[in-house]
Amino acid sequence: MGLDIVIYIIISMLRQQTTFGIVLSTIVFAAGFTSCSVPTHSLTKKPLSTPRVVNPANRVISSTSALKPRDLEKSVFEQVNRYRSALGLSKLNLNAEISKQARIHSQNMARGKVPFSHNGFKRRVNAVSSIRYRSAAENVAFNQGYNEPANEAIVGWLTSPGHLQNIKGNYNLTGIGVATNQQGEIYFTQIFFRTK
Repeated sequence: MGLDIVIYIIISMLRQQTTFGIVLSTIVFAAGFTSCSVPTHSLTKKPLSTPRVVNPANRVISSTSALKPRDLEKSVFEQVNRYRSALGLSKLNLNAEISKQARIHSQNMARGKVPFSHNGFKRRVNAVSSIRYRSAAENVAFNQGYNEPANEAIVGWLTSPGHLQNIKGNYNLTGIGVATNQQGEIYFTQIFFRTK
């Protein structure tokens, strides 16, 4: 089965949900990639792009009070690993220390302490001091008003070349953090590490 067909099937599966209402909503993504050497943890960032995607399909009113960030994190983790498995790639292992850094970044973006961006990526990676890594990357997403916000984040990442490169990358560890705010915005951060 070709890669395009696999991506189409997975995106189609993620999009299947009941729509109760349609509202104006947005979904925004940013992807970051870096490579680094193990001994010094020095990072060489490649240029980052921040594509903006407005998806008119699947817009649904959703109360963020009913959404549990840990459930959304679990959903992102499972969907990314399902995608990798479908391509014959090894599954990522979830790491609590990496997830802590991803969660802090999502919380800071949701609270407006930092902009929606990769600002501080090097600090986040270096804060995971117990892991010696060869390379690291990060995907972030923001959305609002969707019934299945984790699905929307994954669909956006899979249709964006930079995000897809990170998801399919030669990584073995990941951490995921999700945070919401009173405006109903949901922020996602996924950090990828390669330790081998």
